[in-house]
Amino acid sequence: MAHHHHSHSHHAISSYTATWVLTLSIILNLGFVLIEGLIGLWQNSLGLLSDAGHNLSDVFSLGLALFAVRLARKAPTKRFTYGYKKGTVLVSLANAVLLFVAVGAIGIESLRKLANPDEVDGTIVSLTAAVGIIINGLTTILLMRGRKRDLNMRGAFLHMLADTLVSVGVLGSGIAIRYTGLAIIDPIVGLVIAAVIVGSAWHTLAESLRLALDATPEGIDADRVRRKIEEIEHVQRAYHIHIWALSTNENALTAHVRIDDLRHMYAVRAEIKSRMAHLGIAHCTLEIETKIDSQQLRCELAQQQ
Repeated sequence: MAHHHHSHSHHAISSYTATWVLTLSIILNLGFVLIEGLIGLWQNSLGLLSDAGHNLSDVFSLGLALFAVRLARKAPTKRFTYGYKKGTVLVSLANAVLLFVAVGAIGIESLRKLANPDEVDGTIVSLTAAVGIIINGLTTILLMRGRKRDLNMRGAFLHMLADTLVSVGVLGSGIAIRYTGLAIIDPIVGLVIAAVIVGSAWHTLAESLRLALDATPEGIDADRVRRKIEEIEHVQRAYHIHIWALSTNENALTAHVRIDDLRHMYAVRAEIKSRMAHLGIAHCTLEIETKIDSQQLRCELAQQQ
């Protein structure tokens, strides 16, 4: 005798909060790109124009994260019975790749400047960088809350943190160049920042790939899940346990659970769900069964005939 049951609960940052945070971040950063681009054209500064281009990639990254939030909210259909939640993992993967492209661009530009340092107008560069720190820093703070619970929010957070660091680096090197005249400071700072970002981006890329392959999500221990189920009274054994990510912030589990008496089935199931929710698994499909002695079963069938 088997019973299936589904439960949904939302453990994550609410999609409305995420939408609001990301929309505000996009507006702030688009405004900054426009200002920086216009000043770059006015001053004929290649540095400012390339930074505006780089900041535009952040707007794209934030847009991707917003798209993921919308995807997760779409209702299931007959063809997509889970909805489009898995799309959030693919978006996260795209964002991680984009982060590496951005880092590559910073690295190449820094190496080029090492070979032949540009003349930099310290004042304008420093002023623009200061505005960058305010805009990027504000966006980073806005995204901070969601970063632990959602891979896409973490991707967007890393993009903005990277940019804040770049702006701090530019401001620092702008001031240092003004007082020392050493233009080489600028590319060295750029390379250091690129190295820092690679470390964080690598983690996001690896986790996105794992989730895309339906691996057990980070922070969930499959053995611990089994133990938690088997500790419950009346449970004899839990097996065929599968744990995977439905989206970047929602996990699912299927399991066969053998109990000693089907009369305890509902209590056992409620207890399993409660324990799984504490472990960050909101969606459980459980097959509850009991081991019937085959001889007894044959007797019962014979009696029915």
